[in-house]
Amino acid sequence: MVTRVSSRTLRPGRRPRTLLASGAAALALTAGAVVPGNPLAPAPSEARADDGKTTLTLTVAVAQSVDSLSPFLAQRLLSTSIHRLMYDYLTNYDAKDNKAIPGLATAWEPSADKLTWTYTIRPDSKWSDGQQATAEDAAWTFNKMMTDEGAATSNGSFVGNFEKVTAPTKDTLVIQLREPQATMAALDVPIVPKHVWEKVEDFAKFNNDKDFPVVGNGPFILTDYKVDSYVKLKANKDFWRGSPRFDELVFRYYKDQDAAVAALRKGEVSFVAGSPSLTPAQSASLENAPDIKVNDAPGRRFFALAVNPGARTKDGKKFGDGHPALLDQKVRHALFMAVDRKTIIDKVFQGHAVEGEGYIPPRFSDYFWKPSDGQKLAYDPAKAAALLDEAGYRKNSAGKRVGKDGKPLDFRILCHATDPNDKAIGKYLQEWWGEQGIGLKVDCLDNVSDPWYAGEYDLAFDGWSVNPDPDFVLSIHTCAALPSKAKESAATDNFICDKQYDELYKKQLAEYDPAKRADLVRQLESRLYDTGYMNVMAYPNAVEAYRTDHIKSITTMPAAAGNIYGQDGYWSWWSAVPAAGASSSSSSDSGGSSTGVLVGVGIAVVVLAGGGLLFAMRRRSTAEDRE
Repeated sequence: MVTRVSSRTLRPGRRPRTLLASGAAALALTAGAVVPGNPLAPAPSEARADDGKTTLTLTVAVAQSVDSLSPFLAQRLLSTSIHRLMYDYLTNYDAKDNKAIPGLATAWEPSADKLTWTYTIRPDSKWSDGQQATAEDAAWTFNKMMTDEGAATSNGSFVGNFEKVTAPTKDTLVIQLREPQATMAALDVPIVPKHVWEKVEDFAKFNNDKDFPVVGNGPFILTDYKVDSYVKLKANKDFWRGSPRFDELVFRYYKDQDAAVAALRKGEVSFVAGSPSLTPAQSASLENAPDIKVNDAPGRRFFALAVNPGARTKDGKKFGDGHPALLDQKVRHALFMAVDRKTIIDKVFQGHAVEGEGYIPPRFSDYFWKPSDGQKLAYDPAKAAALLDEAGYRKNSAGKRVGKDGKPLDFRILCHATDPNDKAIGKYLQEWWGEQGIGLKVDCLDNVSDPWYAGEYDLAFDGWSVNPDPDFVLSIHTCAALPSKAKESAATDNFICDKQYDELYKKQLAEYDPAKRADLVRQLESRLYDTGYMNVMAYPNAVEAYRTDHIKSITTMPAAAGNIYGQDGYWSWWSAVPAAGASSSSSSDSGGSSTGVLVGVGIAVVVLAGGGLLFAMRRRSTAEDRE
């Protein structure tokens, strides 16, 4: 769903041997070490008081709330981004070129038949409670996902082909496959501590949000959380890659994106991510603002219309109330041909996006696909009208489309109340489809997840952040991703189940040759396009902003021109360097809350909405940015 997304993590260590180059063309299965001279490594930390009470806090304004703090359940971008900070993954993506590099694993190697993969687990990763992270933790994580349906909710597609996972030694992980799997260096699964999580009784219900601090081994440790208000983390001083420069990282929720932008102007927050991006008007208003930098770069997301194809469970039980007319491919195609994508790019995104075509954004060039001229569902109102006539929905004397039963053709579309793009495009759709004689109700809700999972919608504004390896976003349209029970949370995006698509998906997953796999992925995109269940309208830029008097430098991904928020890793927040002369606060934690007496001038103390929790923000002197 528009707010739902998957994202994942990374690390260095000893220089490992080069391994088999296979899988995605953009994701070379090679392991490389991050050496001290790496520009991603943080600068030497400033001196801190021996009592540990001097802190520097980086506050990020977000327009999305957390769906779950359990890495087994989370699907929203904010939640999965937080998990990248909390837990290590076997491998990560290099911020420079998206290649696989060491994470919890320092090396990985397949057997000759590529059905057995052996990972060497680093010896210098510790859980935040002091215990060593071992191969047993990784084996337990994967086995739990293989045997517990609740634990497989978010990332089950990665282990669906696993035959057996073992940890013969504390630094050796062995994964045996049923068939070759090209994503073995891109298993975007947070590894959790066995000694903590083995106590969980129901993985489908446990949200990991009651006991703080939460035990992890990533660059940050989760210390506090309040629903629809804030998430607070502290730097992990023992993180093997090195401690982050900021002592605290706070994600603060703003339902009103304009309010978040205003908070950035005032210095109450250091960074604004948007929902998921700033609007053109907001970014324009910040372009020449003092001490503020706007980052506008090609994004990793797509913005789409998703059609309810008829909600169903894995065993075929139907539920929900999707409009039956949308089961007709001609109707779906007609709707898409009545959408003027160019107007959406020009008027809504105002040039801060690229017109949508295939499922994978052009940023990932190896997998980017365009429909052929004869295949393209281009804007053509006349052809759209003809298709509707052919489908049996003709206009009556009042200009309203009606079916053979005499009922008017009216649809509902799910809209995210916090996303201004949804609302703006919804108005255009009402106009364009209205000219076709179709009625449209735009349901803008704070929580679209409940009606979505219940199948109680006709269409919905949809979008995902795509990983360098596209397997995950492709897997959410397979029959295997459907829920086991009606109205349950599941990996599926919008209940698509197409045999031809599934066959292509299995082929790409088993193909190690990068070029051949990329071709299969493009065939998958072509099939998805032809079915008419997904209409990708735009590839929005990542438009975000931060205060240069709070943050001296921060890493984008890719480094040349990429995003800061929602990366395929933890690079941005881990690498962020406080601006020179930044004030520090003296704070004390009690029961997860924090209050502080600030040192320096230009202080702003902010009350979190609904949280009743005070956080002190420091204004810092201007420093040049590293870009």
